Amino acid sequence: MGSSEEKIIVRFFGGFSASYGGTEIIDSKQSVSQFASLMQLLLYFRDKGVPRSLIKEVLFSDREVDDISHAIRNTMYNAKKRLKAAGLPETEYITSDKASYSWTEDIPVVSDIDEFERFRTLADEEDDELERLKFLRSAIQCYRGEFLLGQTTALWAVAEASALQADFRDAVEDAANIMRSRLMYKELLALGDYAASADPYAEWEVLSVEALSALGRYDDAIKRSDEAVELYINEHGQRNSTYVRDLANRMSARMQHPHEDIDSIQNNMEPQAHGGRGGFFCAYPVFQEVYRTITRMMSRQADRIWLMLCTVVDSNGAPMPDGPRLEELSARLKESIIHSIRYSDTVARYGKGQYLVLLTNTTREDCSIVIKRIDRNFLQPGQRTGAEYTINRAVMEQ
Repeated sequence: MGSSEEKIIVRFFGGFSASYGGTEIIDSKQSVSQFASLMQLLLYFRDKGVPRSLIKEVLFSDREVDDISHAIRNTMYNAKKRLKAAGLPETEYITSDKASYSWTEDIPVVSDIDEFERFRTLADEEDDELERLKFLRSAIQCYRGEFLLGQTTALWAVAEASALQADFRDAVEDAANIMRSRLMYKELLALGDYAASADPYAEWEVLSVEALSALGRYDDAIKRSDEAVELYINEHGQRNSTYVRDLANRMSARMQHPHEDIDSIQNNMEPQAHGGRGGFFCAYPVFQEVYRTITRMMSRQADRIWLMLCTVVDSNGAPMPDGPRLEELSARLKESIIHSIRYSDTVARYGKGQYLVLLTNTTREDCSIVIKRIDRNFLQPGQRTGAEYTINRAVMEQ
């Protein structure tokens, strides 16, 4: 992004920092200060200046100020002192007129957003597909996270973050289309992994699953898909189970299997070697399909299919609050359930500290025996927390 000896180098994506001549003017620890907020505005809007009204809104909206004009002048004076102390060449730094404040033209600025926009423009102007892809990939690499991530909730920043995120997503989709058309699946895998890291919870894992499948790495594709679905379940919880199920379907739709004979296909679907007792643990969307299939197949044996919800509770019998202790108990409850049910039974994590168990070919009385077995494996001497169990007869689909 140019010589650091003569320009201010600014990072806006994934946080905020600014340096000059290799020395940080603002580092990540200072990025939520009033000085940082001012510099964010001045450096981002340096081409057109920052309206006084926006300065007032961002810097003083959370406090009572008797003389706002004096407060702004004092802020500018202190900012100039800090910039000079940071080793910048002596100049006016911040200029003003009646309507706005502007960053000086004497000290050039280069930001990751400048590079992002420059590469996007080059891509838009390029007719050659591979050259266009090269520029798109360069633009994508500039995006290292949301604009001013975690630094501000100011409305101006929220609006800019949304617009830049949309531009990033367009670039990823364009690059993916080119890679897909040219069978560049190793590159597509790298793209999906990077996009999922830079832009979390935007379903970029779908690209990685597609690429792994196209590369013939089917086990890795299934594993990546299951991991992604579990990630979204943990993020969205039970409130968005329909969304998570749809995501699982989108993941599955991206998997491409080669033509094989029925024996090979059947061998691939055979269950993995099992070392004895223990239920089948799966992601919630898979559990849903198992539930629907079992209830249809056993529609005449409704009294033999039971759905059990297991919930981690505190010493008062209330759901355990989120935190490290819940994660520890939740993991232990999972293992206790798996080792307490039969090989033919199914279990899935539903929410934080909650598991669903599908018990088939059993009775209501046998369910009580299963609960006692889980408690015996889960509870430890002196443990004040526990698990709460709710059991319903499975609902038959019509």
